[in-house]
Amino acid sequence: MTAAKNTICIWYDRDAEAAARFYASVFPDSSVTAVHRAPSDYPLGKEGDVLTVEFTICGVACLGLNGGPAFKQSEAFSFQIATEDQAETDRYWDAIVGNGGQESACGWCKDRWGLSWQITPRALTDALAAGGDEAKRAFDAMMQMRKIDVAAIEAARRG
Repeated sequence: MTAAKNTICIWYDRDAEAAARFYASVFPDSSVTAVHRAPSDYPLGKEGDVLTVEFTICGVACLGLNGGPAFKQSEAFSFQIATEDQAETDRYWDAIVGNGGQESACGWCKDRWGLSWQITPRALTDALAAGGDEAKRAFDAMMQMRKIDVAAIEAARRG
């Protein structure tokens, strides 16, 4: 297997392996593919500490870097996960928030490592793509939500 040409690198303080294993347990087509350890001591760690973790999330190649506390996650980067129905939306949302994460607004939440996720039902993206009054009603409904309520979006879309 050849390495992906483009890989998303995510900076973690020291929990890249735990995060990657969590993502692999939650999302389909996700796995941890390699764990690389330090060959010797270095300023923030010791020989044998996990340096990087190669993994995929829903088929997207990622590299977790245990870079220390210098940089924190922000909403400037997020994974957007498209869901087919309320059950799938609930499953992903509840896994992230229920594992030490936190809710935000409009379908956004953060995992316990501070990484932002958009758990976005296709019903919402379809409603917004429809344009006009339909999109406005769905958008206004979404603005009142934390986790997206598919039935409420569909009702708003119908008017």
